[in-house]
Amino acid sequence: MGTVAELNNQQNVSAELFGEKARTAFREIRKTPTALRNQILLDAASELEQPRVQQELLQANEKDLNQADALGISEALKERLTLSTSRIQSMADSLREIAAFPDPVGEIILGRTLANGVKMVQKRVPMGVVFTVYESRPNVTIDVGALCIKSGNSAILRGGKEAIHSNIALHTILAGAVERHGLSRDCIQFVSDTDRQFMFELLKQSGTIDLVVPRGGEGLIRAVSENTSIPVVKHDKGVCNLFIDDSAPLDRAAEIAINAKLRRPSVCNAIENLLIHSAFSHTPALLHRIKDAGAILLGCERTSALFPEVSPIQDAEAEYSTEYLDQRLAVKIVDSVEEAVDFIDRYGSGHSEAIISDSQSSIVQFRESVDTAAILVNCSTRFHDGGQMGMGAEVGISTGRMHVRGPMGVRDLTTTTYVLEGEGQVRS
Repeated sequence: MGTVAELNNQQNVSAELFGEKARTAFREIRKTPTALRNQILLDAASELEQPRVQQELLQANEKDLNQADALGISEALKERLTLSTSRIQSMADSLREIAAFPDPVGEIILGRTLANGVKMVQKRVPMGVVFTVYESRPNVTIDVGALCIKSGNSAILRGGKEAIHSNIALHTILAGAVERHGLSRDCIQFVSDTDRQFMFELLKQSGTIDLVVPRGGEGLIRAVSENTSIPVVKHDKGVCNLFIDDSAPLDRAAEIAINAKLRRPSVCNAIENLLIHSAFSHTPALLHRIKDAGAILLGCERTSALFPEVSPIQDAEAEYSTEYLDQRLAVKIVDSVEEAVDFIDRYGSGHSEAIISDSQSSIVQFRESVDTAAILVNCSTRFHDGGQMGMGAEVGISTGRMHVRGPMGVRDLTTTTYVLEGEGQVRS
């Protein structure tokens, strides 16, 4: 199992060399057969299931948790940081699921014979070198590494210092499986130097790195986006909203709201704002159930009038646009679907927006008006997740528009190329 000390010599390796090694490894892995890439993932899954390995991973994670308070890590991030045997098993399950997917590499998207007899196809090919910067969640090391291997890409992984021991231990497992199958460990490189300046140096390597994927807080996303000329797929904060229409059944509204907020408040697809139609006749009962389930409710003046137990919103601009990642839930009474959509456009982050309604006209209006990565109708926002949506895992959930929106899976780590075959034709 890897240690921080074993990788400390990376600090003497330039960011330029990191990129060059990744580019060389990409030329190697992009040519490998599907069966080999799948077997790497299956071997890593088997290793994750070994009791000895799980114990070592938990010990590494304990080192990170022990230093969390000294680093000023919030409870929400600490929850994301925590490993357990069930979470380790989930990683193994994801590896097997990804291995079972059809290989997108080589898929023919378009094929035809041109008028001059030249045969042309457009097919999927690996993206190249993918540099992922992430915070807190150690499972990202496995998820992104596995998706890159499956899609024939080379990965550079840079986690935060709060998860350094966990990340190195998980990377060792994946890189070891790569190496055992005759490929260079440089196919999956991990950056042990947690100094931000080294990250900025890597962001300058546009000659060797093809795509940057930042996953984390607003500050990290901004720092990455403002300091690179490499294309960036943003996996930004999740200010997710749930709208309760006036036709919504109370039981359904309560069950979904509680699940969407409280099942795991620290994740990006948990709701932060609850919008309730002013004509919904069960608002006090709904808020009572949500509060009893453990939510800390904040509300507008109209909410307070209906349910005095909420804490008043002091600064709407700040509080409705905040990703709390804890038990706090901001409530707003609105008079129409249009007002709910206006609120979402103003305060939401384009991540996940949901409606609970028995009115098909309200559902259609909401669905056609909201601009977001995922629209959820009569179900929890917690389903906006690569694993839940049948992708095995995700690089992250893209809140931008290019080149993918929503969970970024194995297919989204490919691009296309054209192949034209002739019999001596020349252009006149």
